[in-house]
Amino acid sequence: MSDVVPSPASAEAEAPALWAERTGTRAYTGRNSRGAQVRVGDGEGEFSPGELLQIALATCSALSADHRLAHALGADFEAVVGVSKEKNEEENRYESMTVEIVTDLSGLDEPTRARTLERAELAIERQCTVGRTIEAGARHIIVFTDEVAG
Repeated sequence: MSDVVPSPASAEAEAPALWAERTGTRAYTGRNSRGAQVRVGDGEGEFSPGELLQIALATCSALSADHRLAHALGADFEAVVGVSKEKNEEENRYESMTVEIVTDLSGLDEPTRARTLERAELAIERQCTVGRTIEAGARHIIVFTDEVAG
């Protein structure tokens, strides 16, 4: 974790890139400095942290391949990106995640299709920070800060 996460009281003053505020029991709202927010928890209408990780991998992969796919299929091509995981329940972690990018490739001849998919895969390998981070096994650091109310 490279950024120190401020308390909710100082979040506005420092405008960090990312932070989460507790909104209830096992419920948080994740925010970024561009005004986006996502509800995180295990209740109705909330993403679990594991689901966010999976969505991050899926969308990072799709965003990385987007230019290559748009070049072959047209700027307005349609796509749906799915993600599944294999969980090691005993160790409470994911063993693997599979991303599936579903789009209509039927208009491409076989050489163009193969070249497009190869280039899209290379773009994902080079540009998807989330996938590269998972592959490298990034370490994480937890810091507790005791903020005295003043």
